[in-house]
Amino acid sequence: MGSCAWAFPPPSAWPDGDIIITGADLEPATLVTAYRRGLFPMETQSLPGALCWWSPNPRGIVPLDGLRVTRSMRQSAKQYVVRVNTCFRDVVRACGNPLRKDGWITEPFMEAYARLHDLGWAHSVEVFDREGQLAGGLYGVRIGGLFAGESMFHVRRDASKVALMFLVTAMREAGMTLLDVQWCTDHLASLGAIEVSRERYLALLAEAVEPAAV
Repeated sequence: MGSCAWAFPPPSAWPDGDIIITGADLEPATLVTAYRRGLFPMETQSLPGALCWWSPNPRGIVPLDGLRVTRSMRQSAKQYVVRVNTCFRDVVRACGNPLRKDGWITEPFMEAYARLHDLGWAHSVEVFDREGQLAGGLYGVRIGGLFAGESMFHVRRDASKVALMFLVTAMREAGMTLLDVQWCTDHLASLGAIEVSRERYLALLAEAVEPAAV
């Protein structure tokens, strides 16, 4: 994969806002280095054309023992088949549907995460209906005990929730410890996501990724 060509500032030099720095690139080594340091890339309409690196404060996470699974979600899970890493690019493209509100997953991002997937760092959870159609899913980056969730989508009821249920179970079985969801939206909060301070997130991150080699 090579080494990262960029030097990200240490947390002690980070500004108070959610955007830490702009620039760099979407090369695999850059992405993995950034995630290990608590940063992720995203473009924003307030800075058109700029590649921004974010560390939200507070940060949204889903405690692996705190996912709220309703009876409806359990019933929905019986209607679907869940697979992992069988159609990563399809999941990313569905998450990047330009018709979605506040869409930010552009072609360069799709290509960057596809490369990361080919190298074994990025993964997808895919939910199929009984007709074999992709009904929902999610994707993100795994480093050691961290899964950094990037985006999820659904075209059938509860399909993205079923993907999240599967992910949490798989993470617990694998001994992973940290599920990052970036921001704690109302939707994610209803599923058990909570907010933690940046300082707390970085401490949890250090524990999660410490055994992993870049």
